Amino acid sequence: MLMHETMRWFGSTDAVSLEDIRQAGCAGVVTALHQVPVGEVWPVEEIEKRKSVIEAAGMTWTVVESLPLSEDIKRRGGDYHIHIANYKESLVNLAQCGLKVITYNFMPVLDWVRTDINHTLPTGSKALYFERLAFVAFDLYMLKRPGAETDYTATEMQAAGEWMNSHTEAEKQQVFLNALLGLPGTSGRFTPEEILAALATYKDIDAATLRGNLFYFLGEIIPLAEKLGLKMAIHPDDPPYPVLGLPRVVSAEEDLEAIIRSVPSPANGLCYCTGSLGIRPDNDLLGIIERLGEHIHFLHLRNTKRDENGNFFEADHLGGDADMFKIVQALLLVMGRRDVSLPVRPDHGHQMLDDLHKTTYPGYSGIGRLKGLAELRGLQYGLSRFMDQSQVLSS
Repeated sequence: MLMHETMRWFGSTDAVSLEDIRQAGCAGVVTALHQVPVGEVWPVEEIEKRKSVIEAAGMTWTVVESLPLSEDIKRRGGDYHIHIANYKESLVNLAQCGLKVITYNFMPVLDWVRTDINHTLPTGSKALYFERLAFVAFDLYMLKRPGAETDYTATEMQAAGEWMNSHTEAEKQQVFLNALLGLPGTSGRFTPEEILAALATYKDIDAATLRGNLFYFLGEIIPLAEKLGLKMAIHPDDPPYPVLGLPRVVSAEEDLEAIIRSVPSPANGLCYCTGSLGIRPDNDLLGIIERLGEHIHFLHLRNTKRDENGNFFEADHLGGDADMFKIVQALLLVMGRRDVSLPVRPDHGHQMLDDLHKTTYPGYSGIGRLKGLAELRGLQYGLSRFMDQSQVLSS
């Protein structure tokens, strides 16, 4: 049994068309209603409209990514009761339209964070890159977040000051803009005022409180999702550690275990992202599959390459720190045991070839993801044939 191959699509304004995705060999599409403000209900009419457009292109809407949570839900304040009620109504509407897998995350304020969205590799392709020292410099000396100095050592602060002195104004401005990049599916950026105001709303929320807010949300949502036959798949934090003084609570295996234990249900599961989890060397990617594989509902197979200084970049899908051979093999065994074809998508592909001359959402150009998908497809096909043959020979 092979994985159900998909690609992410951001809608009619996406530079990568549904025809492109279909030609890449995908049977499914991962998308969301980005036009609906966070916290509001996804109407049946809009869900059906998006679904029909995808089906007209010869594919199915396989996974919702994402049905986002408002900051009120994450903080458990403001209009969180209304937003949870709206979230439930959206789940009912999605189930009515035949959707089955819903991805979401619990990262406060910011989604994934990078300091360079056009990092040039030796091949000439461009990748997403996170330079820790540049981010420290951004936090301390560009954003000037109140209290930021308590999050860094004296050595880090001195090095960040030296970074500021050794880079041009244009280089600093680019890091500034990249760090404020908006949510996936949007073209805008946060303003410093917006970020600082949002950060202030979390000033009394530590990791334990944020984790409690997540468990409260799950307690409200998961019983309904189970009743509707939905699978909820939480995406790990990216990067998987505190950012801008904000706690992050979906970063390590113990976090994933706690989430599953908080509301035991077949509906309460994981989006297994090798890129996000792999940024931390203490995350045992294979062990997570072995111990939590029954709860994985969606796969993001990408690869990152890290160094000892906390920097990392998006590597080739088969070429980073994650042993994709062993990971795909373990996932094929899990799928066989569960008798399920898990949806998978390549992620954060390199900008390359003709796409170097196009404007696409960072990490989501077409050719780089096609390359990643082709590598993953060949790997799982070869492994599947080998495993089937080995089983025949041993019987």
